[in-house]
Amino acid sequence: MATEISISLGPSPDRREALAKRIRLLVAATITYNVIEAVVALAAGTIASSTALIGFGLDSIIEVSSATAVAWQFSARDHAVREAREQRTLRIIAMSFFALAAYVAFDAVRALTGTGEAERSIPGIVIAALSLAIMPFLSYAQRKAGRELGSASAVADSKQTLLCTYLSAALLVGLVLNATLGWSWADPIAALVIAAIAVKEGRDAWQGKGCCAPTAAAAPSTQADACGCRPGRDCC
Repeated sequence: MATEISISLGPSPDRREALAKRIRLLVAATITYNVIEAVVALAAGTIASSTALIGFGLDSIIEVSSATAVAWQFSARDHAVREAREQRTLRIIAMSFFALAAYVAFDAVRALTGTGEAERSIPGIVIAALSLAIMPFLSYAQRKAGRELGSASAVADSKQTLLCTYLSAALLVGLVLNATLGWSWADPIAALVIAAIAVKEGRDAWQGKGCCAPTAAAAPSTQADACGCRPGRDCC
């Protein structure tokens, strides 16, 4: 008796469109919030002479460029067109990661060398706390949708949003310690670690690591492939 073998080729066309719509909405929310975040952080940083806050605001602008690239990719209604735009979008995201790492590292070194004393900033603490609360949810939702869809660019952009969470935490700790104990070195040390992570994520995005998109040629297997993914099911 012949045994039927079921091969999963990923989401159905209707499911793909639903996921693409969800990603468009999440990217729009990310862009909107980051624009607000950038304005508040840059203004507060200028008033308080805080290089950390100004760097955080510039990071928000970089994140907007990454999210805009994903929005451009998913603005296409045709799935084939979105796939054709994937590689270019990944390159833009990778460059955004590298730009973020370069600025954060430069800003951290400048802060450690004692270039100016930052004043206490209550608006800065508030915006950092809000970002720490909001960004993980946006990142998780986009990463989940990107994984199911098999979109490496959506997953890579969600990782940049997650990196903003780490930056928010580092900024919040730095601002609070500076305001309460005068420990101005705490934030730049954490920022250097984050810069290293950003370089790794940028390299992965440039190389196209992120998701194993489902393909018709994929053979049914429970074994992970070379990048550690099971086609149509996991992301790297």
